[in-house]
Amino acid sequence: MPIRFDDRVAIVTGAGAGLGRSHAMLLASRGAKVVVNDPGGAVDGRGGQHAVADKVVAEIEAAGGQAVANYNSVADMASAQGIIDTAMNTWGRCDILVNNAGILRDKAFNNMTMEDFEFTVQVHFYGTVYCTKAAWPIMRQQNYGRIVVTTSGSGTVGNFGQSNYGAAKMAVNGLINVLRLEGAKYNILCNAISPSARTRMTEALLPPHMLQYMRPEFVSPAVAWLCSEECDANGEIIAATAGNYARVQYFQSEGVQFDPDQPVTIEMVADKIDQIRDLSKAKPYTGLMGTVEESLRRMGKIG
Repeated sequence: MPIRFDDRVAIVTGAGAGLGRSHAMLLASRGAKVVVNDPGGAVDGRGGQHAVADKVVAEIEAAGGQAVANYNSVADMASAQGIIDTAMNTWGRCDILVNNAGILRDKAFNNMTMEDFEFTVQVHFYGTVYCTKAAWPIMRQQNYGRIVVTTSGSGTVGNFGQSNYGAAKMAVNGLINVLRLEGAKYNILCNAISPSARTRMTEALLPPHMLQYMRPEFVSPAVAWLCSEECDANGEIIAATAGNYARVQYFQSEGVQFDPDQPVTIEMVADKIDQIRDLSKAKPYTGLMGTVEESLRRMGKIG
């Protein structure tokens, strides 16, 4: 059965070009009514040109879909509320939120101004928070919602000159780790996409020999699945690039359990550091307390 989004209302932020445009076009082609949000700024977030959102709306409508443009910035709470208001005022629902909007202000940390650090975090992290906060009560009342945040390998593994961007992209992972728990009983699923694609933001950063394969259209199918009724993932990260799709998961080593009734010294840690760091028996990381309780139970310290 084809996956469809008939009667669903989707919001895609930063949808005027690149990945956001691709996400919006795909969702609309499968029946979703789409709010195409984009203030039309430059890569660094400065300026604005409403025509980029209008153009995507025109493309969707020309293909027989339904869409409306929104020009608000995600970087301000009141403005972000206006994005969700556009969906509600136009169609009376908000089923899907794809937090895609972003900017780049890359510099080595030593040379980066705090203005550039803070504004990048404001757009990527707080912009995601503001839009999600505005959509959350609506989705709770509907007892349905699909939220996708956009993370990055710049956060999970690092990338030179992107301390601001990488920090923000890891922050959105922390957000969905909690929201997946709070939203589950309301049928709100929260997941992350970790994309790599050739866009105006990334073209200069990607390996030249890979550019021909790194089209945004190879990311959007994973995003659309995370937005679908068929999705059963919650709190997961899906990496997508050049037709390759994979789940990203944190792991922890088996580690070492010292007797907590006795002092633990620096030297004891140093002596066991290889075992502590050994990932040969690693398991998915689910939070330290579960591992610690299991270890102490084996030692007979707790019942």
